Amino acid sequence: MTLRDAQTADFHGGPSTAPGSGLLLLASAGVAILVAIASVLGLFAPWPYQQETANWALQAQGQDIGNLVAVVVLVISAIGLRAGSRRAAAVWIGTLFYLLYAYIVYAFAVHFGRLFLVYVAVLGLVVYTLIGALREGVLASPDGHERARRVAAWVLIATGSLFAILWLSELIPATLTGQAPQSLVIAGLIVNPIHAIDLAVVLPGMMIVGALTLRSDRTGTRLAVPVLVFSALMGSSIVAAMTLIIASGDTSGLVPLVAVVVVVAASLGAAIAYGRGLERVASEHADRGMSFS
Repeated sequence: MTLRDAQTADFHGGPSTAPGSGLLLLASAGVAILVAIASVLGLFAPWPYQQETANWALQAQGQDIGNLVAVVVLVISAIGLRAGSRRAAAVWIGTLFYLLYAYIVYAFAVHFGRLFLVYVAVLGLVVYTLIGALREGVLASPDGHERARRVAAWVLIATGSLFAILWLSELIPATLTGQAPQSLVIAGLIVNPIHAIDLAVVLPGMMIVGALTLRSDRTGTRLAVPVLVFSALMGSSIVAAMTLIIASGDTSGLVPLVAVVVVVAASLGAAIAYGRGLERVASEHADRGMSFS
């Protein structure tokens, strides 16, 4: 079965393959290497965040820890994708979503330094790898239990809503008074790019994918597992950052830390449960003699 046949069959509701294009896997290997280098330097070299405030540097280092976790997930899922695993393909896409998010922040909210071009290179590689992956049609809808589908949908809706409420509870009062939020002052930023990206794109996107998944819409069901993986990785980096900040003596984030841990656990659990349906689809297609290469 050719890739063109697979894409046509999938468009008409039939089976598709997870092609694992060599060029895409090579690009993701480049992403993994660059992210690993930047993250290790961010954690152990004194210079990457020397111009940042103490708070923003700790947040960046928390993100570095999350990025190293993402590198491991990216490599393992790329290997699974090459072997033809649909579940690995969904995890791989979700990890790329996370790295896209992370490196938008690095590229636009860390002072210019020796890693700037690395940040830009990662951002560009991730963007074009995602474009290529979506064009290749590596995503499929899980053949999951109805309860797993509903749980995945509600976790996405709840996560998007929770973070939107959290950010708006800080930003709306600040907007009304005309005073910058305290978190912005502590971080030493003009504006927080995380607020902008989350409220404009990420959180509405989570809720939309969740709502579409509830309706069994194909776009929603295909994107549910990748977005849940993104949520788990994003939450893990937040947990790492908050832990570093708490260890520095600021204990104000203890309650939010517990809430984010719950989000990570819920996202991970929902991704695993719903993602099992992707392997059932793969098994059915293999039984019919269809190739994943």
